[in-house]
Amino acid sequence: MQNLIVVTNMLGDLGTNCYTVVNTVTREAVIIDPAANAEFLISMVKNQNYKLVGILLTHGHFDHVAAVKGLKESYPEVPVIIGENDEDILRTPAANLSLMFGDEPISLKADRTVKDGEILNILGTEMKCIEVPGHTKGGMCYYFAENNMIFDGDTLFESSIGRSDFPTGDGEALLKNIREKIFTLPDETVVYPGHNGRTTVAREKNGNPWF
Repeated sequence: MQNLIVVTNMLGDLGTNCYTVVNTVTREAVIIDPAANAEFLISMVKNQNYKLVGILLTHGHFDHVAAVKGLKESYPEVPVIIGENDEDILRTPAANLSLMFGDEPISLKADRTVKDGEILNILGTEMKCIEVPGHTKGGMCYYFAENNMIFDGDTLFESSIGRSDFPTGDGEALLKNIREKIFTLPDETVVYPGHNGRTTVAREKNGNPWF
C-alpha cells in the first residue's frame, strides 16, 4: 500500500471539500475539486514542497472548479481531468450553475477526459474512475482501492445523497448508481464527499435513510 495522506480544505461560499492527496514518499500530489481560493492552494503546494501531477474534477459545478483557472496559470503543465460526460457542463455557465449562483460565469476546458472503469496510474498506485450519474449526467468518482478510499463529489454524503434537481440531474439514476457502483465496494472503503464529513461504505449501506 502506498503512503498516501489526504489533506482536506473547506473552500468557497458553499463549504466545498477540496482534497489534496499526497504520496508522502515522492511528494507527488493531486488536487480534487479545487473549489475556490487558488492563491491558498498554490501557496500550500509550494510551502509543502508538493509536486502537483493532476487536478481531478468530480463534476463540473462551479463550487467544485472555481480555482482551476488560477491553478492552471501557475501550473500550466498539470492536466485538468473530468469525466467525459461532464465536459460540456464544465464549459457551459448555465449548466455549471455559475450564472445562477456564482460571482462570475465560469467556462473551463479540461485537458483530459476519463470514462467509466478507466484506470489511471497516479501517485504510485492505481486509481479507478467510476462514473456515477445522478447529481450530474457524468459525475466521476475516484477510487484508490489499495488505500480503501473513494472521492465521490456530490454523489453520496454521510446520511444523505446529492441533489438531483439541477440541470442533467436524475434522482432515480443517482440511487441506482450508488447501489450498483459505490455500495458494491468493500465495506471498509472511506468515502470522501464534496461537502460535510467523511463516512464509509458500510455506514451508508446500513444507515443512510435514502436506502
